[in-house]
Amino acid sequence: MPSAPSRAIRIFRFSGIDVFLHWSWFLVGAYEIQNRAGQYSSITWNIIEYLALFLIVTMHEFGHALACRQVGGKADRIVLWPLGGVAYVDPPQRPGATLWSIVAGPLVNVGLIPIFYFFFRFGHSHGWAQSMPDVYHLVTAVLTIDVVLLVFNILPIYPLDGGQILRSLLWFVMGRARSLMVATILGLVGVVAFIGLAIWMRSVWYIAMAGFMLMNCWSGLKHAQALLKVAKLPRRDGFNCPSCKSSPPIGQYWKCAKCQQSFDTFATHGVCPHCGARYETTKCIDCGASNDIAQWAGYHLTPAGV
Repeated sequence: MPSAPSRAIRIFRFSGIDVFLHWSWFLVGAYEIQNRAGQYSSITWNIIEYLALFLIVTMHEFGHALACRQVGGKADRIVLWPLGGVAYVDPPQRPGATLWSIVAGPLVNVGLIPIFYFFFRFGHSHGWAQSMPDVYHLVTAVLTIDVVLLVFNILPIYPLDGGQILRSLLWFVMGRARSLMVATILGLVGVVAFIGLAIWMRSVWYIAMAGFMLMNCWSGLKHAQALLKVAKLPRRDGFNCPSCKSSPPIGQYWKCAKCQQSFDTFATHGVCPHCGARYETTKCIDCGASNDIAQWAGYHLTPAGV
């Protein structure tokens, strides 16, 4: 799991999840707040609106993180950037677990819509537009922000949530590697269209977002190519990873931490043939999870000294 970026400030911790704020958030926030001045009677309301945006983003990211934990994955940090938020999640490498970890984020936005809409209708019926115009405008803006974030996030463009949801659904029928390959290729097409939109709208933020999406798509494509190579390796029958259920490849793909020599842990019963070091756990080449080797189906430990 990637670590939080440098120059990010830890602002709070909830349910074992650290939330960081990148330093650039303050610069962009100051620019955006000043740029939107005049929409309210006081700039204080602009600040509240900007904070409300990132409160929604934070709740969205917590949806990802908590759902990932619910299916047995790891999630311990969230980073808020000027362009949104990133939940560092590491779900079990199964399509269902990955799908729930991703879809939970947009579901938070869906759940917020009726709450914000209630206040919008209540304010409309009680004449807030005339009696409390700043409050009414804020409620309208927050409702709009939540809907726009939801619609944008579910676009089927990798690495947006919609693209990752598409990848998880394809995973059920195409496998892990091919589903990622298809999702990233479609994502690259979507990014090209998004770049065209950004140029047409002359939006610096859209261009920056398109660049972020392009880098992630390219990284995902490279990862898919690596996964395809691993998927084509010959497999050892009778053994299955406890986490992802895949069979281990046949060959010297494990490296001894003591002598740095490669060996096949399943052929040597967890013992390095070069220095004799014994390993009680082994790492899955496919999903990266480390498990007690006794948990791999069909595995039998050789008594010490044999």
